[in-house]
Amino acid sequence: MSADIEIDAASGSPEGVRLQKVLAAAGVASRRVSEELIEAGRVSVNGRIVTELGSRVDPEHDHVSVDGTAVQLDVTKRYVMLNKPTGVVSSLRDEQGRPDLRRWTDASEERLFNVGRLDADTSGLLLLTNDGSLAHVLAHPSFGVTKTYIALVRGRVAPRTIQQLVAGVELDDGAIAADKARLLPESKAGAGNSLVELTLHSGRNRIVRRMLDSVGHPVIELVRRSFGPLQLGALPIGETRHLSKVELGQLLTLSRSTDDPDGDEK
Repeated sequence: MSADIEIDAASGSPEGVRLQKVLAAAGVASRRVSEELIEAGRVSVNGRIVTELGSRVDPEHDHVSVDGTAVQLDVTKRYVMLNKPTGVVSSLRDEQGRPDLRRWTDASEERLFNVGRLDADTSGLLLLTNDGSLAHVLAHPSFGVTKTYIALVRGRVAPRTIQQLVAGVELDDGAIAADKARLLPESKAGAGNSLVELTLHSGRNRIVRRMLDSVGHPVIELVRRSFGPLQLGALPIGETRHLSKVELGQLLTLSRSTDDPDGDEK
């Protein structure tokens, strides 16, 4: 990453692209408004506030933020949210011939791939992208990106069971605790069942199902409602949408705020 910002000068040929031009190309604002953002001290490059309109950046390596939110300068990158249905495996080609993600990825001109995985019998938010660097941060458990799930489980869940999930349970591959857990209104669960919302950052295999099974409440249905700052919202099952600029900025800000050590599965 370039740590320095090349400034336009009367002599010589400065490297890089003018900052306001880069911002406009990224869809932040028009070039004129981008200039106003720079002069107002709202734009930073590699963590440094830039106020000179002659500033130049390398779009391939420099990190640019506006009001503290990261901007994607590479316009070839794509970010698509999918509400994955149950019965679909999180693979671009399933060797067993089961329904896979090609139904959605083949519709894109870019070669998209999934960030992490959801089990075939789990539905909900799955991110598709061609941004390998961001995918690495979001999918790898060492970065601690949180995910929130809503589980329909068998039996009436008691408040002490919710407390137990947060305090931690012992599984065959070690102890695990939810970051947050709460019991949702019984009226939405149906007779004899409960709805539990769990937030955690673990990437262990089928961890939500195993945690709830360990406290005596097997999962009937499981859906992932959030992934990092992304919220599934009202996106219908089986449908996709491109991330908004706000959502993308939040994701990029999250990924750039992490240190880079070296999947994700429920």
